[in-house]
Amino acid sequence: MAVQHETELYAPLKAFFEARGYVIRSEVRHCDLVGIHPDQEAPLIVEMKKTFNLPLLLQGLERQKLSSEVYLAVERNRAKKGAHNQRWSELTVLCRKLGLGLITVTRYKTKSPFVEVLCSPGDQVYTPAPKVVKARAARLLNEFNERSGDYNVGGSHGTKLVTAYRERALRIAMVLQAGGVMSPREVRDISGVGTAAAILQRNYYGWFERVARGRYAMTPAGIAELQQYASVIANLPQAAAAQEPRE
Repeated sequence: MAVQHETELYAPLKAFFEARGYVIRSEVRHCDLVGIHPDQEAPLIVEMKKTFNLPLLLQGLERQKLSSEVYLAVERNRAKKGAHNQRWSELTVLCRKLGLGLITVTRYKTKSPFVEVLCSPGDQVYTPAPKVVKARAARLLNEFNERSGDYNVGGSHGTKLVTAYRERALRIAMVLQAGGVMSPREVRDISGVGTAAAILQRNYYGWFERVARGRYAMTPAGIAELQQYASVIANLPQAAAAQEPRE
């Protein structure tokens, strides 16, 4: 059963690593899949493509600036007679030389996908891997930890991602929708978002409007767009409290 979109690889990979104790998030600072394990300092990063190609390889090398635990994941299509299906041993050697891990995902019509690790990062490294850039790695971990859940699908392109910033904006929007016209301080106290004032003033998504000095309300466009994120809002911290009407 051939993969049509690389997003189809995400669910099997997520399940595979969650079964091994990782907490998984998708599309974290442009990384398809990021995982954190309590016994492992470096974050797991997996980049996915339908087939093994040069852009994927270059992407993996770039991700080594964020972590030493970087995997490349591709489909293994048993029915396809392409060159990549015949040369897994050579591709594995290449990834080992570069300090990258390699994973294949085989999909079936009547049973669960099979995830196979052909090599792990650091196996028989022949050339030094790029040094991790600590500042960039810290931003990756911060974005991961600031998210309350995994609301995206790894490998997505051209879709609106639920980032930590969007989560905070959604929490603020829920408070304003329930409370009407409010001050930034009121929004901050009810939503629990410490940066509420800055988010209201910046108004990055166009959801908020300043109706008087120090007073904000939702825009009609913002209220309409909240419906798109109903499933996310239901799982956000303090979402239930934000939806309760104020006395």
